[in-house]
Amino acid sequence: MIAPTSFFADYGCHVRILEEARYLRSVGHEVTICTYRMGRDVDGLDIRRSRGVPWRVDYEVGSSRHKIAMDVLLGLSALRNMHRVRPDIVHGHIHEGALIGLVLSRLYSRPLVCDLQGSLTGEMVDHHFLRRGGPAHRLFRRLEQMIVRSAPRILTSTALNADLLCSDFGCKPERVAYIPDCVNTEVFAPRPRDERWEKLREDMGIPGGRKIVVYLGLLAEYQGTDHLLRAAAALCAHRDDLHFLIAGFPNVEHYRHMADELGVAAHCTFPGKVLYEQAPDLLSLGDVAVSPKMSSTEGAGKLLNYMAMGLPTIAYDVPVSHEYLGELGVYAARGDWQDLASRIEMTLDEPARGELGLRLRERAQAEYDWALSGRRILDVYAEQMG
Repeated sequence: MIAPTSFFADYGCHVRILEEARYLRSVGHEVTICTYRMGRDVDGLDIRRSRGVPWRVDYEVGSSRHKIAMDVLLGLSALRNMHRVRPDIVHGHIHEGALIGLVLSRLYSRPLVCDLQGSLTGEMVDHHFLRRGGPAHRLFRRLEQMIVRSAPRILTSTALNADLLCSDFGCKPERVAYIPDCVNTEVFAPRPRDERWEKLREDMGIPGGRKIVVYLGLLAEYQGTDHLLRAAAALCAHRDDLHFLIAGFPNVEHYRHMADELGVAAHCTFPGKVLYEQAPDLLSLGDVAVSPKMSSTEGAGKLLNYMAMGLPTIAYDVPVSHEYLGELGVYAARGDWQDLASRIEMTLDEPARGELGLRLRERAQAEYDWALSGRRILDVYAEQMG
């Protein structure tokens, strides 16, 4: 596997890479993961790291011009390990990994599978790295088109992205396989509200008697963090029984300061980066969960964790949210933080929200188990290997 990111970093595509690798190992396959120098090692996984760029040793997330140098170094590392390992198949994650994989698969005559989780240029626009319609955007759009049209087989985490690959980039439908993100429902499961739960709540500094709105993910404008805080301010202006547990990274201090400016610092807790292994305990504190992500093309794996934990979930009305939550989701108009606040309050005060959470968990168990997606990946491997 080629993972052009700081694997493992407890969020997003990292979780997909981790769970895919764990499933493949569980059924007897050997998996080597080539990734950036930064990141956290995971027990039981063969992780090979590239050299770091000396002028940017702290890179973690997002589009950046430094990423080009990192991808060159990753490509060289992957080339060395390709020669040593001699894998049966190359699995390139996201567009940069797909591009490196295209080169390696041709050099070594190995089948290639590209695992994409959104649009390359769409993400760069979301991160304000490119201006839509500008010269750089057109250049990267052509690069993205070249990558996806050259890929012999593409896995994609959302049905929306599968449709976009065919309608916007001209991919043949038979080359695109929808393999959704999934969740380990044995690990992500509701916790009893016992002494341990009370202790965790106390450790987080959350006063008693408050209903908790929980968020776990990246903290950034395109993730809707600004909107979440504005919604919190609107609600806390007339209610004192709410608390917002906003976990994740980066930009923690920025959002703490924003909460203070909005007058809701006493109703917000920012625990910072949370290890993947600790995520179920943190999410168990919530009464409802929220995902105000703005992107219309990227996946939203956090929704699956919320569902597995039995948390009623409020999300912006974007296709990916509907894909996972279906009719069980509570939807706010995209980009409307006032509607977001209204939907959060409505859900918190809904007497039947416990039943809604139970039905969401049942949906996760029935449709989004990693064994289901893992078997589909193996089917694609078999087809590519002939």
